[in-house]
Amino acid sequence: MAISDTRESVRMAMETLRGNKLRSGLTILGVVIGVATVIAISSIINGVNNKFQTFVDSLGTNVIWVFHMPVINVRPTAAMLARKKLTFDDADAIRKLPHVVAVDPSQQYQDFALGVGSVAVKYGSKKIQHTTLQGDSPSYSKVQDVELREGRVFNQMDEDRAADVVVLGYDTADTLFGNTDPLGKEVEINGDLFTVIGVLGKAKQPFGSGKNPQDNIAIFPLVTFRKIHREVQDVWISVKYDDPANKSIVEEEIRSLLRARRRVRVEQPDNFAIFSPDSISRLWSQITSGLVIFMIAVSSVGLMVGGVGVMNIMLVSVTERTKEIGVRKAIGATKRNIMVQFTVEAITLCALGGVLGITTGALITLAVRLAMGAALPASMSTLWAVIGFTVSLAIGLVFGIYPAWKAANLDPIEALRYE
Repeated sequence: MAISDTRESVRMAMETLRGNKLRSGLTILGVVIGVATVIAISSIINGVNNKFQTFVDSLGTNVIWVFHMPVINVRPTAAMLARKKLTFDDADAIRKLPHVVAVDPSQQYQDFALGVGSVAVKYGSKKIQHTTLQGDSPSYSKVQDVELREGRVFNQMDEDRAADVVVLGYDTADTLFGNTDPLGKEVEINGDLFTVIGVLGKAKQPFGSGKNPQDNIAIFPLVTFRKIHREVQDVWISVKYDDPANKSIVEEEIRSLLRARRRVRVEQPDNFAIFSPDSISRLWSQITSGLVIFMIAVSSVGLMVGGVGVMNIMLVSVTERTKEIGVRKAIGATKRNIMVQFTVEAITLCALGGVLGITTGALITLAVRLAMGAALPASMSTLWAVIGFTVSLAIGLVFGIYPAWKAANLDPIEALRYE
């Protein structure tokens, strides 16, 4: 068909839509709601994903964690809890592997009888409760990419002499000292005095902007920690390796080493767990995939309702314009001309709905971003905007075909007689 005929069909379609603004607006309402839902939910998911990835990145680069049982997306069984613990000798053996840069064996004390980390740290008349106590090796700062607000992290000399020094978390120091310089001050923990040598920067957290439990922590040299809590047996080993490209090699070397050290038979599964920030990212992807399915389901309802509305109004339009169709055919319009006119009209309706839906979704995204701030940094996705607009065009095409076909196949003589 000639381009001029197509342009004429588009012009007539636009004139028809402008002549029935209210009806056209009500017709595309479902499409607007469907596309706006896609944009709004995808923007929230995109923002949450970006914030979560920032949190995962803050856990350290090129890091692998080793523990005697899995702790991500697994409910520990009795057999897992009864496994042999990892040891400091295991950490020393891992440290000798070729691509390993640093290894940090660590332990934590958490008073489960009173609640996680229910330990009071005191300075003068001030105290803070629910503090987690943690012991780390001098490699702690190398492995964990530590950010210090002030001071320093303990070194090998502190470890060798079991120095009574401590690095406090951001909230721990802020509660105890306020605007006072904490460095060199002594805090009381479990009846013993420890000199503050450093304060950590604020820890990243995946969501929310309130207090982060990771900011209420007291970290000691490992030997010092074992003086005050020798009963703690669990050892968590963090491994820093040289190059992201060597991740799988390092994991396999650690697996082979530990299987040999723990005398695991060939046919038996590992009796320990190796995981990395990628493990957390994969778990998060599984969670957000459910949100994506929910988004598609909700938006599909709106788009289907909009599609049915478009088909209904187009059938009404065909009936109302039967005589017009007869006149057009009488002066030479072909079936294809009529088909294109009504199909373009349906697609144009849905395209307009798509644009309004994207605009509405963008406004919702902006409102969420302004209302929630850093807690939920909604971010509009160009990909989902394109998908939403494309789907709206597809809805117009699919639901506009039958009314267009019906109009194109009207008998011109009967159409001219129609009143």
